[in-house]
Amino acid sequence: MELLGVLPIVQIVLSALLVVCILLQRTGASLGGAFGADNFSSGFHTRRGLEKTLFYATITLAVLFALSALINLLAS
Repeated sequence: MELLGVLPIVQIVLSALLVVCILLQRTGASLGGAFGADNFSSGFHTRRGLEKTLFYATITLAVLFALSALINLLAS
């Protein structure tokens, strides 16, 4: 298949995977932080195990999505 025919499908798949990875990540702010509670210390933690893998997967998918968008822009 031609590159311009496959690229939109690749972008759709990458965007769906990126959304899933972002939604699966743990948020640092809780509901108490919205009402003025001290939530400063809970924002800093060390990523371990699956959380670290998901973090790196999110970065990788974001870079791949940006590259595919740039290729699509240059090819069209």
